[in-house]
Formats: sequence, structure tokens, C-alpha cells
Amino acid sequence: MSSLDVIQISGTSEDAKKGNPLNDVQKVAKLFDATKCNGCKACQVACSEWNDLRADVGSFQGSYQNPASLSDQCWTLMQYNEVMDNNKLRWQFTHTACMHCEDPACLKACSTKGAIVKLANGTVQLNDDKCIGCGYCVSACPFDVPKLDSANNKARKCTMCIDRLQVGLEPACTKTCTTGALRFGTREDMLFQAELRVKALKEKGHHNAGIYNPEGVSGTGMIMVLHDINKPDTYGLPAKPTTPLSVDLRQDWIKPLGAVGLLATAAVACIHKVTVGRNIVEEEEAEHGAHTQEEEK
Repeated sequence: MSSLDVIQISGTSEDAKKGNPLNDVQKVAKLFDATKCNGCKACQVACSEWNDLRADVGSFQGSYQNPASLSDQCWTLMQYNEVMDNNKLRWQFTHTACMHCEDPACLKACSTKGAIVKLANGTVQLNDDKCIGCGYCVSACPFDVPKLDSANNKARKCTMCIDRLQVGLEPACTKTCTTGALRFGTREDMLFQAELRVKALKEKGHHNAGIYNPEGVSGTGMIMVLHDINKPDTYGLPAKPTTPLSVDLRQDWIKPLGAVGLLATAAVACIHKVTVGRNIVEEEEAEHGAHTQEEEK
């Protein structure tokens, strides 16, 4: 259960728990191998069933992808990407869900203390009780993952099935995958397995195969093996995702300066109180002033 300890809290720049270096909790991760995925949508259905989500079916828009994007009722989505390869059309499938970033932009952008937390196991969780529906997390995420619920204006996204993890089960999506494209384990082990897979792909002639684990967000909790690491955009992924500059400025400069301004104002008020004091007119002085004004008239 120590893996559920909160180590980062939104609305504050301080770590909630420093952790014991002798008893560090291993971080977990999902591994998505795009070279093995056949687009069956089993992961998408499993997520919907386990979390009791019912996204609108929608209408045909020229792609088998349905719904068109993530939403408050769709936390996992199979993206169907059409790619031309040697003048031949082929599919590239992407398992789209929360990336559980090591440096989550959503958490840094959130203005409400405790509305978003990062756990010791590396997952990023939303807190319904504290979310005020400001939407800062929605605009900050470089992967466009969190969505606001139209019913109660609360942010929604993949939790990596935290309720399953805390009882020793793997996420519903990885449990359901029929081709082995999705795996779950410690982040260290998933990175190792990804490296082995990339090595095997290169030996088979896929020289551009690589691991999508962007440094701009300090790595992710969903690691991906791609056919061509030089073209992440063909998978619907940003090439160099980072925390928006506006979020960093607000967190690292504006908020601290605001706190300094408040402290300075309080300090000036205290100094004025000690050195000058309140501007109190004694009762006798007030009466004398009134008499003087009457005589002058």
C-alpha cells in the first residue's frame, strides 16, 4: 500500500512525502508495442466496462476510429492512423490514454491544492472532491488527455485502474490485450522489455524503430515502441511534448512573486504599526478642535 503514498500535490510546489531511500517504491508503467497492435479495441472496451463509461457512438467520419477523440466518457481510445509506406497504404494503431508523466503538466497547472496528486507508484490521479472544473489541466496537457465532464464540470482521465492496482491486479486494458501489444509491470522492467523489442525490430530491418519516452516531461508511465521513432506525429503523438511555458512561468515565478508581495505588504504594515501607530485623535483634542472652529466662525 506504500505505493499509494502521495508524493506530489497540485497547488503547491512542495513534495508531500520525501520517501525513505531504504524502502523506495518501484514505479509502474504500461508498455504499448505499436508493432504488435491489430486495432481490435479490446483495451478500449475493457476500460469502458471496468470504469462504467458509455461514450456516444457517433457517426462514421471516414475512419474506423470511434469515438473521434478522448472524452469524459472515453478514457482509452484506439487511434486508427492511415500511413503510406512504399506507395502502400497501411494502418498504424495507437493506444491513447493518460501518459502518467513523470513531470505532469496537469498537476503543475492545477490551481487547487490536492485536486491532482502523483502517487509513489508513478501514476497521476484526479480528486473529484477537490476539482473545481477550472480546466487548467485540460489546456496544459501536451497529450490532450484530461477532459471536463459536461454533467458536473469535473476533470476526467485514465487512472491506470488504480482501484485494481491497490489490490494487486493489472489494469483492465493490459489484462484484455489479445496480441501482447500491451504489457504492465515496473517501469524499469518495461523499459528493459522495450529495449529488447527495439533491438529485435532493427535486426528484422526496421532500422528506425525506437522507444517513445519523451524527455520533455521527464519520461512517461506509458512507454511505447514505434516502427519509426522519427515520425511520432504519424501515431498522433507530439514530437517533443513539454510543459507549456505559461505553466512554468506561473508556477516558478508568478506564484512565488505573489507570495513575496503579500509578505512584503504584511511586513510594511507591521513596521508602520510599530513606528507610527494608529492615527488616533484623543477625545479632548477633538473637543478643542471643535471649539476652535466655532470661535473662528
